[in-house]
Amino acid sequence: MSGPDISVVICVYTEDRWEDILAAVASVRAQSRPALETLLVVDHNDPLRERLAKEYKEATDVRVLANAGPRGLSAGRNTGIAASYGEVIAFLDDDAVAERDWLRHFAAGYADPLVMAVGGRTEPVWASGRRPAWFPEEFDWVVGCTYRGLPPGRVRVRNVLGGNASFRRTAFDAAGGFATGIGRDGDKRPLGCEETELCIRLTQARPDAVLLIDDRAIIHHRVPEAREHFRYFRTRSYAEGLSKALVARSVGAEKGLESERRYTTRVLPAGVVRGVRDALLARPGGAGRAGAIVAGVLTAAGGYVVGSVRARQGAVTYSVAGIEGCGDG
Repeated sequence: MSGPDISVVICVYTEDRWEDILAAVASVRAQSRPALETLLVVDHNDPLRERLAKEYKEATDVRVLANAGPRGLSAGRNTGIAASYGEVIAFLDDDAVAERDWLRHFAAGYADPLVMAVGGRTEPVWASGRRPAWFPEEFDWVVGCTYRGLPPGRVRVRNVLGGNASFRRTAFDAAGGFATGIGRDGDKRPLGCEETELCIRLTQARPDAVLLIDDRAIIHHRVPEAREHFRYFRTRSYAEGLSKALVARSVGAEKGLESERRYTTRVLPAGVVRGVRDALLARPGGAGRAGAIVAGVLTAAGGYVVGSVRARQGAVTYSVAGIEGCGDG
């Protein structure tokens, strides 16, 4: 098997996703290019950790670990990185399943030694069976999926998307781990952007670093019914604004908002035009999609303003830890 050994980290936190977790692990174990190992990092939930340890006690390719840091996704990922042995560490959401060639496409991206990260495409699996008519594809990031506006193929990007991503281990040597205090924390407000902040910090530390997205590396991400409603859409958009303010505070507004400027000045206006056109042609959901885009932009902007004020006042803190563990040396 050519290419780097790949460890897969899946961060988990609730028994409510038990069947999803088992499906995620099964999809990794069924890869056409086998993973070196799968690490399940449990976020401060001893009953879940014990149940998973019992489930996989006979498995030599699955390890169950407790999050060694503060509660939240970033510290869980850092725990997985430190405990892993692979030259590349891939991350898969606990409510997603990877297609069979997922890791094969990741591995191919690392043929170039300058490539420090490779991400993939994340497709939504709607609980209701179909996309809500009002839900714009430009905002699929709200439900953790690839959104309209990202370039197709295998292309260079500013940042990969965290639920379907991989990094060379030396990326963490250069930039440190995921910043705690930016990303998700269990059932609290659905923050994000920790992978964006890490990727920008990485390219600042290693200006020659190449980050790619290969849209053939596909996972399917479950979208629960509660996230199909406008209330969640609005809450998540506001949280994105808060998160982007922290990213801008950490790495500077120029880099922190570089991709977002193109997105808001080109991709979103085109989406509004499409929605209005569809409404005029009496196609379902056109007006709703146009309205949702406008509402999402305004809500995210409001979150950004509030987050910027809080960051300047020191009301929100975050930190970046170095990674030390099995892969060292």
